[in-house]
Amino acid sequence: MSRLGKKPIEIPKNVEIGIEDNTVVVKGPLGEMKREFNNAISIRLEDGFIKVSPVKTRGSTLALWGTYSSLIRNMIEGVINGFTKKLIVEGIGFKSEVSGNKLILSLGFSHPVEMVIPDGIDMKAEKNKIEVFGINKELVGQVAANIRALKKPEPYKGKGIRYEGEIIRRKAGKKSATSA
Repeated sequence: MSRLGKKPIEIPKNVEIGIEDNTVVVKGPLGEMKREFNNAISIRLEDGFIKVSPVKTRGSTLALWGTYSSLIRNMIEGVINGFTKKLIVEGIGFKSEVSGNKLILSLGFSHPVEMVIPDGIDMKAEKNKIEVFGINKELVGQVAANIRALKKPEPYKGKGIRYEGEIIRRKAGKKSATSA
């Protein structure tokens, strides 16, 4: 039994929900999200709450129960507050800037790295900080992960792109040979 799936999802006053054939549409102050769900899970609207329940009680269906409930909660949270991921660019000469719909990064390569900002994502970039904002939690996380993958932090000097608050485990460098 899913603990998250059993709890009904409360619908805030400033959010409109539409459910049709297991397609959920959520409208809020920041925008609109639409998502199609598998018909193995029943999604119903009942007096100010969304109730999610499995059609059959099999292993794979029970696994989807809590997942779908969390996805709907994230959709509601996204259209109300949105989601933000912050990244820090560390290294001498490393910098970031937003130009139009592109993020331009100088990461020590022979050329600047350009990344197209996808639809539904707002991005702010200062000298060494990047802020990714959007209403879709999955998309925000994926874009932030793609940016981080361009230059992962290395363990010796800590240079690279890391999430804000991420702790990079540092390694000791080579020990210099001393004569005995």
